[in-house]
Amino acid sequence: MAAALVLLVCAGAVLYSAEAQDPYNELPDSYKKGVDLALEQLSSHTGVHHHFRFLRSLEKSEIESGFRVRYLYHHFYLKPTRCAKGTTESDPQRCPFRNDRPLMDCAVCYKTADDLIELSPRPYVHCIQKPRLTEEMRTTRTEHCRKMSYNSGAPTLLAVSVAKNK
Repeated sequence: MAAALVLLVCAGAVLYSAEAQDPYNELPDSYKKGVDLALEQLSSHTGVHHHFRFLRSLEKSEIESGFRVRYLYHHFYLKPTRCAKGTTESDPQRCPFRNDRPLMDCAVCYKTADDLIELSPRPYVHCIQKPRLTEEMRTTRTEHCRKMSYNSGAPTLLAVSVAKNK
C-alpha cells in the first residue's frame, strides 16, 4: 500500500513538472508578442468559438537592424482548447487541448524597437486551419515578410534563420 502511495506521488510530481514546461513559457518574450498578436486576432474573429494555445514553433528568424530595432518572423502552430472563447479563465494556458479540431497554422512578422512592436510597418499575422493552407498562401506569407524588411532597408528577414524547431 505504501509503495502504491509513493508511486502515485511520483506520478503527480512528473505531471506537475511537465505542466511547468509549457512551450509558450519557453519562448523568448519577443516571440511571445507575435504569438499574442495571433491569439488576439483569432479571439476577435466571430467564427472562432474556443481559446487556442501555442503548441510549437516551426521556424523563427530575426534580423538586428541596429539601434535596438529587430525584424522577427515566427511560423508556429496553435491548438484549440476545450475552453470557450470569452470565458473568464484566469490562465488560458491551462485550458486542456482538444484533439477533434485541426491545428491553426500561423505566421507572423513584425518590427520591434526597444522590444516593443512597432505599428509601422504594420505587423503581419496570417493564421489558417492547417489542412486549408495552400502552397500559394505559404508563398504569399513569405513574400510579405520579405517585403516588410526590404522596405526599411534591412536585409531580408527570412534569409537569417536564428532557430528552427522540429
